[in-house]
Amino acid sequence: MNVRPATPEDVGAVAELFTALEKALLGHSSSFDVEAVRGWWQTIDYETNTWLIEEEGRLVAAAGGQVHDSRANSAGGVHPDAFGRGFGTRLLELAENRFVDEGATRLHSWTIAADEPASRLLSRRGYREVRRFWDMAVEFEQEAPEPAVAADVFREEDAEGFHSALEEAFSDHWEHHPESFDEWWARQRARSNYDPSLWLLVREDGEVVAACRNEIRPSGGYVGALGVRRDFRGRGYARALLHHSFLEFRRRGMTRATLGVDAANPTGATKLYESVGMSVELETIVWEKVLA
Repeated sequence: MNVRPATPEDVGAVAELFTALEKALLGHSSSFDVEAVRGWWQTIDYETNTWLIEEEGRLVAAAGGQVHDSRANSAGGVHPDAFGRGFGTRLLELAENRFVDEGATRLHSWTIAADEPASRLLSRRGYREVRRFWDMAVEFEQEAPEPAVAADVFREEDAEGFHSALEEAFSDHWEHHPESFDEWWARQRARSNYDPSLWLLVREDGEVVAACRNEIRPSGGYVGALGVRRDFRGRGYARALLHHSFLEFRRRGMTRATLGVDAANPTGATKLYESVGMSVELETIVWEKVLA
């Protein structure tokens, strides 16, 4: 067995591992593609905060994470062919030790809800379930309705207003980690699938009041972030941005769209997504452990 840090060149193999895990647990895979892994690990220090376990040159387990203030956030997985051999325990030990060294006092670890062995492992190690998230999807079997509200395509001069609208929209979400404009803008421009022509917004009196950051991933269109400023909610802006997004995805040859959402979202987003034809295709659990 060999344990080593990942490199950017390993992202494809890590995505294949998570895809195999999802297929074994659910019978299908849609969310764990290369762009998803790149997005998760975009701000992670590969050398110190990623871990790959190989056996005879084959990747059998992987994890990565980072610390935000005093909270660490991590996700990992074991190939289904290697279940029950202690690889999950080893990943947790590596992550926990690293995050303690970085000053974290608590750790959030993500698992697929259907992964019962992972849930049992985390429970044994002192973790408790604190939140659930959904990946939701829609297949473009019918033409999307004409949006009820006009939207503008993002321009670079909109960047600060776009970021500000999303920060305000997500500020009351569970465990939101504020990000400065400079950090956010550098991170967006560094994405391998960065395409601001897919980003949409709604203005009132020149101000960006609703924003939607979209991507094209191997699995289809992806709504990376959708938010409306508090004082402008209830006017149909989020629904309109979704309809605009679906139309644009379809125009670019996509047959489906996905997004991720907090299952207990305080703004009622899950009901909105269901109302535009989206349904849950993956549920994940966030587990928390207080670190010594």
